[in-house]
Amino acid sequence: MAGGNVADLPENMTAIVFDAPGGPEVMRPGTVPLPRLRPDDVLIKVAYAGVNRPDCLQRAGAYPPPPGASPLLGLEVSGEVVAAGSEVPREMIGQQVAALTPGGGYAEYCAAHWQHCLPVPEGMLLAEAAALPETLFTVWHNLFERGLARDGERVLIHGGTSGIGTMAIMLAKAFGMEVIVTCGDEDKCAAARRIGADLAINYREADFVEAVQAQTQGKGVDVVLDMVSGDYVARNLKCLAEDGRHVTIAVLGGAKADLNMAVVMMRRLTLTGSTLRPRSDAFKAALADEIADNAWPLFADSELSPVMDRAFPLAEAAAAHARMENGEHIGKIVLEVARDLGNG
Repeated sequence: MAGGNVADLPENMTAIVFDAPGGPEVMRPGTVPLPRLRPDDVLIKVAYAGVNRPDCLQRAGAYPPPPGASPLLGLEVSGEVVAAGSEVPREMIGQQVAALTPGGGYAEYCAAHWQHCLPVPEGMLLAEAAALPETLFTVWHNLFERGLARDGERVLIHGGTSGIGTMAIMLAKAFGMEVIVTCGDEDKCAAARRIGADLAINYREADFVEAVQAQTQGKGVDVVLDMVSGDYVARNLKCLAEDGRHVTIAVLGGAKADLNMAVVMMRRLTLTGSTLRPRSDAFKAALADEIADNAWPLFADSELSPVMDRAFPLAEAAAAHARMENGEHIGKIVLEVARDLGNG
């Protein structure tokens, strides 16, 4: 490990831990050793950590970390690089970054691959910076790379006011698409419209298939970004135009779907999906480069900013998870780890 003040770093740190899987209440602050850095890692003094649905699944025992990843929760952080591995450019030490991590974000310090970091521009709040990596990487890869979404197309996004949903709305509109979303109540529909959705459907009161067909004059959408799966998939396919693409990013409604594959063939539909966390470091580095070139400037220039829900102190991670699992949030939930890191 190398760095500016390595000798001043503590041997241990506070992190959110749990002894056995369960509900939010199993989480508690604990003391754990500082992360060990690989040659291509940086050590980040965490200012904020983003809260994401996979964190809740891991806490519940349904989403184990990939081999070699930290067992701690937390897939994205913002903060200052305070130490670096032997293969990391020295100029990174002292930089404020937003980082995608394979785990470990719910802690005072977090290790991340240096090529999975994006520089926090002057004027961007560190709370907002921590809310970007996981959703930005996920949406960019799935909507634009796997879903091949492009200017002038129509997209249907489920979970419109989630962290993923709000990011997808903003990026799709920034790149010239018509955006249709589903939400669970009228307040969330109104919020989705404020963020930029052209149509927000309250799925508890309307059939989203009928609403999509009415909005598109029966033509359907070009891409569905789906985090529900289960019985939504067959309904999603009814929303797709010919040559449409169905991209699955989560299975909150169940992992199995009953499909008529003859419809897939006749209408030339594409079904795809991905999970980001287990992908290789090289893949994530390439994705970070593409985001740095194409999407990060929109946030650096303040053309876009993440939709923020609430910040909880690190010690109140259980309350943050409960809020996410109750579906109360609109936008991103973050954990405040260290308030003394300012940026702009």
